[in-house]
Amino acid sequence: MLDTTVASANSALQRARATAEERLPERSQQATLRALGDAALREVVDAFVAAWERGDVSALATMLTDDATIAMPPMPTWYRGRDAVTAFLRRYPLAPGMRWSIVPVAASGQPAFAFYRWQADTGRFVAHSIEVLTLDGPRIAALTAFIAPEAFERFGLPAARVTELPDG
Repeated sequence: MLDTTVASANSALQRARATAEERLPERSQQATLRALGDAALREVVDAFVAAWERGDVSALATMLTDDATIAMPPMPTWYRGRDAVTAFLRRYPLAPGMRWSIVPVAASGQPAFAFYRWQADTGRFVAHSIEVLTLDGPRIAALTAFIAPEAFERFGLPAARVTELPDG
Protein backbone atom coordinates (compact mmCIF):
# COMPACT_ATOMS: atom_id res chain seq x y z
CA MET A 1 0.00 0.00 0.00
CA LEU A 2 2.88 2.39 0.74
CA ASP A 3 4.73 1.33 -2.40
CA THR A 4 7.93 0.73 -0.43
CA THR A 5 9.87 -2.18 1.00
CA VAL A 6 9.44 -3.56 4.49
CA ALA A 7 13.02 -2.53 5.30
CA SER A 8 12.33 1.04 4.16
CA ALA A 9 9.12 1.25 6.21
CA ASN A 10 10.90 -0.13 9.29
CA SER A 11 13.72 2.38 8.84
CA ALA A 12 11.25 5.28 8.59
CA LEU A 13 9.47 4.04 11.70
CA GLN A 14 12.76 3.88 13.63
CA ARG A 15 13.61 7.47 12.61
CA ALA A 16 10.15 8.64 13.61
CA ARG A 17 10.44 6.99 17.04
CA ALA A 18 13.87 8.55 17.59
CA THR A 19 12.56 12.00 16.63
CA ALA A 20 9.55 11.65 18.92
CA GLU A 21 11.81 10.55 21.79
CA GLU A 22 14.06 13.61 21.29
CA ARG A 23 11.10 15.98 21.40
CA LEU A 24 9.29 14.56 24.41
CA PRO A 25 9.66 16.62 27.57
CA GLU A 26 11.71 15.19 30.42
CA ARG A 27 8.54 14.83 32.48
CA SER A 28 4.92 14.47 31.38
CA GLN A 29 2.48 17.24 32.19
CA GLN A 30 0.61 14.93 34.58
CA ALA A 31 3.85 14.16 36.45
CA THR A 32 4.62 17.89 36.57
CA LEU A 33 1.19 18.64 38.05
CA ARG A 34 1.52 15.83 40.63
CA ALA A 35 4.95 17.11 41.68
CA LEU A 36 3.60 20.65 41.94
CA GLY A 37 0.72 19.57 44.19
CA ASP A 38 -2.83 20.86 44.50
CA ALA A 39 -2.07 23.90 46.67
CA ALA A 40 0.73 25.19 44.44
CA LEU A 41 -1.36 24.55 41.32
CA ARG A 42 -4.23 26.52 42.85
CA GLU A 43 -1.80 29.40 43.50
CA VAL A 44 -0.69 29.38 39.84
CA VAL A 45 -4.30 29.29 38.61
CA ASP A 46 -5.42 32.07 40.96
CA ALA A 47 -2.43 34.28 40.12
CA PHE A 48 -2.96 33.74 36.38
CA VAL A 49 -6.67 34.64 36.54
CA ALA A 50 -6.07 37.69 38.74
CA ALA A 51 -3.23 39.04 36.57
CA TRP A 52 -5.15 38.52 33.33
CA GLU A 53 -8.40 40.04 34.61
CA ARG A 54 -6.60 43.17 35.82
CA GLY A 55 -4.55 43.35 32.59
CA ASP A 56 -1.22 43.02 34.41
CA VAL A 57 1.19 41.97 31.67
CA SER A 58 4.20 42.36 33.97
CA ALA A 59 2.73 39.89 36.48
CA LEU A 60 1.99 37.42 33.68
CA ALA A 61 5.53 37.81 32.31
CA THR A 62 6.97 36.74 35.68
CA MET A 63 4.91 33.56 35.47
CA LEU A 64 6.43 32.54 32.10
CA THR A 65 9.49 30.41 31.46
CA ASP A 66 12.21 32.06 29.38
CA ASP A 67 11.22 30.00 26.32
CA ALA A 68 7.44 30.13 26.85
CA THR A 69 5.20 29.88 23.80
CA ILE A 70 1.73 31.04 22.91
CA ALA A 71 -0.25 29.51 20.07
CA MET A 72 -3.82 30.11 18.93
CA PRO A 73 -5.20 27.30 16.80
CA PRO A 74 -6.61 27.48 14.19
CA MET A 75 -4.52 30.61 13.52
CA PRO A 76 -1.01 29.76 12.27
CA THR A 77 0.57 32.58 14.31
CA TRP A 78 2.54 31.71 17.43
CA TYR A 79 5.19 33.34 19.60
CA ARG A 80 8.21 31.91 21.47
CA GLY A 81 10.14 33.47 24.31
CA ARG A 82 9.03 35.58 27.27
CA ASP A 83 9.68 38.86 25.43
CA ALA A 84 7.74 37.84 22.30
CA VAL A 85 4.80 36.49 24.32
CA THR A 86 4.74 39.60 26.52
CA ALA A 87 4.82 41.90 23.48
CA PHE A 88 1.89 40.01 21.95
CA LEU A 89 -0.10 40.20 25.20
CA ARG A 90 0.42 43.99 25.36
CA ARG A 91 -0.50 44.43 21.70
CA TYR A 92 -3.75 42.50 21.60
CA PRO A 93 -5.45 40.62 24.39
CA LEU A 94 -4.29 42.94 27.18
CA ALA A 95 -4.20 46.19 25.21
CA PRO A 96 -5.88 49.15 26.94
CA GLY A 97 -9.65 48.82 26.86
CA MET A 98 -9.70 45.02 26.60
CA ARG A 99 -11.58 43.33 29.46
CA TRP A 100 -11.83 39.64 30.28
CA SER A 101 -13.69 37.32 32.61
CA ILE A 102 -12.03 33.97 33.12
CA VAL A 103 -13.46 30.70 34.40
CA PRO A 104 -10.95 28.00 35.42
CA VAL A 105 -11.71 24.60 33.86
CA ALA A 106 -9.62 21.52 33.04
CA ALA A 107 -8.79 20.09 29.63
CA SER A 108 -7.13 16.69 29.26
CA GLY A 109 -6.06 16.88 32.91
CA GLN A 110 -4.29 20.23 32.45
CA PRO A 111 -5.21 23.61 33.90
CA ALA A 112 -7.35 25.47 31.39
CA PHE A 113 -9.55 28.52 31.29
CA ALA A 114 -12.66 29.68 29.53
CA PHE A 115 -11.98 33.24 28.38
CA TYR A 116 -14.91 35.60 27.99
CA ARG A 117 -14.28 38.97 26.29
CA TRP A 118 -16.22 42.08 27.30
CA GLN A 119 -18.52 43.53 24.65
CA ALA A 120 -19.66 47.00 25.67
CA ASP A 121 -22.40 47.13 23.03
CA THR A 122 -24.18 44.14 24.58
CA GLY A 123 -23.06 44.72 28.16
CA ARG A 124 -21.91 41.10 28.44
CA PHE A 125 -18.83 38.97 28.41
CA VAL A 126 -18.99 36.64 25.38
CA ALA A 127 -17.23 33.33 24.82
CA HIS A 128 -13.86 33.78 23.13
CA SER A 129 -11.46 30.89 23.71
CA ILE A 130 -10.48 27.91 25.79
CA GLU A 131 -6.87 28.34 26.89
CA VAL A 132 -4.74 25.46 28.15
CA LEU A 133 -1.59 25.95 30.23
CA THR A 134 1.43 23.70 30.04
CA LEU A 135 3.52 24.09 33.16
CA ASP A 136 7.18 23.60 33.90
CA GLY A 137 7.05 23.47 37.69
CA PRO A 138 5.13 26.55 38.81
CA ARG A 139 5.97 28.48 35.61
CA ILE A 140 4.00 28.60 32.37
CA ALA A 141 5.87 26.94 29.50
CA ALA A 142 3.05 27.17 26.96
CA LEU A 143 -0.31 28.82 26.58
CA THR A 144 -2.49 27.34 23.85
CA ALA A 145 -5.60 29.38 23.08
CA PHE A 146 -8.23 27.46 21.15
CA ILE A 147 -10.28 30.25 19.62
CA ALA A 148 -13.48 28.26 19.39
CA PRO A 149 -16.43 29.79 21.27
CA GLU A 150 -18.52 26.77 20.24
CA ALA A 151 -16.35 24.64 22.56
CA PHE A 152 -17.81 26.32 25.67
CA GLU A 153 -20.89 24.09 25.49
CA ARG A 154 -18.66 21.01 25.88
CA PHE A 155 -17.44 22.45 29.19
CA GLY A 156 -21.02 23.09 30.33
CA LEU A 157 -20.48 26.84 30.05
CA PRO A 158 -22.80 29.48 28.58
CA ALA A 159 -21.92 31.44 25.45
CA ALA A 160 -22.17 34.71 27.38
CA ARG A 161 -21.96 35.92 30.97
CA VAL A 162 -23.81 38.85 32.37
CA THR A 163 -21.54 39.98 35.15
CA GLU A 164 -20.23 43.17 36.57
CA LEU A 165 -17.47 44.80 34.54
CA PRO A 166 -14.13 44.36 36.31
CA ASP A 167 -12.47 47.47 37.71
CA GLY A 168 -10.07 49.30 35.44
